Amino acid sequence: NMDHRLVPNLQVFFKRYGQTLPASHNSHDYAPGDIITCNLPGGVPHIAMVVPSPGTGRPWIVHNMGYGPRIEDRLLEFNLTGHYRYHPRE
Repeated sequence: NMDHRLVPNLQVFFKRYGQTLPASHNSHDYAPGDIITCNLPGGVPHIAMVVPSPGTGRPWIVHNMGYGPRIEDRLLEFNLTGHYRYHPRE
């Protein structure tokens, strides 16, 4: 569960220490483990992680919009503001 007020700070972190990728409207450009940021209706910042779908072939997201964590087919539903890959340095 990530407080929406932290999303801009997390975007800065991923830009500095991860890989910034284009926020594409093609679901095939996203891989499991990718992080996306977006704006929900009303402009509320949101963050989610891309996960494999349960069989459709199109990636889904895991996120929490206040109702507990959910795995849903909503990757391209919102206005995407960022797409990142993060692999911590060992």
